[in-house]
Amino acid sequence: MGCIMIRIRKVFESRAWGIICLTLAFIWQLYTLYLLVQLHESPDDGIRYSRYMQLASATFVRKSIETRSPLSGHQPISRHMRNPNRDRRVHLEDVVPNSMWAQLYNYISPPLTNVEWYLVFTCAAVVLSQLPNLNSIAGLSLIGSITAVGYCTAIWVVSVSEGRLPNVSYNPVGTDTFKVLDVLNALGIIAFAFRGHNLILEIQATMPSNDKHPSTVPMWRGVKASYSIIAICLFPLTIGGYWAYGHMIPTNGGMLTALYAFHSRDVARSVLGFISCFVVINALTSFQIYGMPMFDEMESKFTQRFKKPCPWWLRVIIRAVFGFVCFFIAVAIPFLGSLAGLIGGISSPVTLA
Repeated sequence: MGCIMIRIRKVFESRAWGIICLTLAFIWQLYTLYLLVQLHESPDDGIRYSRYMQLASATFVRKSIETRSPLSGHQPISRHMRNPNRDRRVHLEDVVPNSMWAQLYNYISPPLTNVEWYLVFTCAAVVLSQLPNLNSIAGLSLIGSITAVGYCTAIWVVSVSEGRLPNVSYNPVGTDTFKVLDVLNALGIIAFAFRGHNLILEIQATMPSNDKHPSTVPMWRGVKASYSIIAICLFPLTIGGYWAYGHMIPTNGGMLTALYAFHSRDVARSVLGFISCFVVINALTSFQIYGMPMFDEMESKFTQRFKKPCPWWLRVIIRAVFGFVCFFIAVAIPFLGSLAGLIGGISSPVTLA
């Protein structure tokens, strides 16, 4: 569950088809997660596939994984699923919109520009990225989950409690061609919202496993618990947002943008500040979760080539450079956050696999 959930309300512009597609995607995602959890560990030889490409190679290429070293060139999930720099751009621009930065201006004098706020976010992300591995960011993952539940719940509760907007409309707008493109964009946003489930293999690899206590049992139990929470947040957010705003949500934005646009004077600043802080914290933690496979891949390349562990100072440089490359892309391509549907559509074969 990530910040893109605040944009998923757009799927309801297709009315009944929206909830049907969202529900089917949710069920299919849960099914594919079950398959990945079960396939993580081979019952025959006990090999644990901690990378999506390792599992794909063993399944389709019929090539023994033992012919490769543990630090071989299997590219991490994030590289095949999407360009992580584009994903970071969605965090910086799309899910942390200008209207939210405007609220923060009131607390800082002189106020910072959007680019300066992006720089503050990047510096914080780079500092947190120095944690060495997935095990070390378990606490950050917990914080990210709590903040995601917090801002998703707060957004739909505030939107519903404030009531529907005057003259709100639920009828599709535009020409037939525009409606078709809008439906395709909504489907892409659904796919993008469910991105990253392939990371479950790397998360499960951090858990102990043996014949008596295989990792599949606690992992599947955790998946069911987490997806129950996701459902509790996802469906009220989308249904409540569509009921409250209809087609009046800004084109380049989502629930958070609409909340600031229509209720900034009706809702207490403390509530808006609470939601804004939770969105930023969640984006920071998501950066670490999705970035860790990339860090591991780059450090593995160094180890494979030079036959020695990656030194701490080089690890710092690699992660800092990666973070500021993401910052540069966020600033240089201001429209990339609007391409969430396109990116989700391109990555859907892997997202739904």
